[in-house]
Amino acid sequence: MIQNLSLARAGVLAALALSGVVAALATISEAPDARLLLPKATLPETLTIAVDEALIPSPASYIREERFQRGDTVANLFARLGIGEPDARAFARLPQVRLFRPGTTVTADVRPDGTLVLLTFLSPRDKLVRVERDGAVLAATESPAELTTRQELKSAEIRSSLFAATDAAGIPDSVAMQLADIFGGDADFHRDLRRGDRLAVVYEMHMLDGRALRAGRVLAAEFVNQGRSIRAVWFAAMDAEGRRNGGFYAPDGKNLRKAFLRSPLEFSRVSSGFGMRKHPFLQTWRAHQGVDYAAPVGTRVRAAGDGVVEFAGRQGGYGNVVILRHGGNNTTLYAHLNGFASGIRKGARVAQGSTIGFVGQTGWATGPHLHYEFRVGGTARDPLRMALPAALPVPTAELASFRTQGAPLLAQLDFLSGTRIALFE
Repeated sequence: MIQNLSLARAGVLAALALSGVVAALATISEAPDARLLLPKATLPETLTIAVDEALIPSPASYIREERFQRGDTVANLFARLGIGEPDARAFARLPQVRLFRPGTTVTADVRPDGTLVLLTFLSPRDKLVRVERDGAVLAATESPAELTTRQELKSAEIRSSLFAATDAAGIPDSVAMQLADIFGGDADFHRDLRRGDRLAVVYEMHMLDGRALRAGRVLAAEFVNQGRSIRAVWFAAMDAEGRRNGGFYAPDGKNLRKAFLRSPLEFSRVSSGFGMRKHPFLQTWRAHQGVDYAAPVGTRVRAAGDGVVEFAGRQGGYGNVVILRHGGNNTTLYAHLNGFASGIRKGARVAQGSTIGFVGQTGWATGPHLHYEFRVGGTARDPLRMALPAALPVPTAELASFRTQGAPLLAQLDFLSGTRIALFE
């Protein structure tokens, strides 16, 4: 009987093998262990935590930073910094309190109870002021600030005006003013600007502890006006007396500074040009031998060129007027002034760009403006159209030094403008 059962099992296995079931059983036997697919149980465990040890201790003091605003008071500033009244009153008795100016950034290390540990700020003369606690009193020290200088690269596109473009590009106003001076002899920013004109500039930025403090000198710049590119590089050239005077030069060494400024006002508009016109005060047709610039009262008026004051005072319909005599037979006249700058009197020497007076409405004037005349040998010329002579170029003996200094700056202008222009040929 048992033997018959064994034979029967053997027969079944043989049948299964023939039908492929054995292969299926072999495959099933190679499948992963089903127990590994079961979810693992989570066993909670209670832990004991020392709360006092887990909490982060409060800092002994806090560092805050505030800017001294226009119209601000020391009391309001110290309240924003979290400084208590006793220390605020103590600081107010220090002479350094007079060094605060609008825009001054003040950093204070203050304890939670309002006790001042340390206060620092930069004075107008680049002195680092430190006010520290010395026992129960506050002591102040001043030392030269360790400023560093880096180069900033910016570009802008003219949409409406120079200042609007530089503001949009984040270019400081002091740099924009320098750009107006640099290119003022080659372009009239009152009349020549066109939508789509471009500016590129490399300038110094003075830093304190890694923070931008203020802009410095322009090192190189490019102005593309109506498709015409003008480039300038700063260089301190030796003059005839052996002194180094910095100025801006074209890549070939030509001086961008003209012997005369195109306009004695930095920014305004021409309200009356050179030539025949109906006089707004006399209401008769007559030759207008100058150019009128409309500007607010008090706008500074610059000397168009180096010269000597020939006249400063009141003169008929001109009102308050300054007349400058320049080299050769050239004179310039500035009329309807509200007043004169300090030191402007007959015989005084003035430098190009220095302030000689302020826009007003004196004499025969229907509104505040500057009347400006340029005369050559006593004959009036249109200052907006006449060719202005350039100042001296880079001396031949210094051209190699100029090229060495200027090449990397011009390469940065190439990078900003996205163009490839031969630097020096």
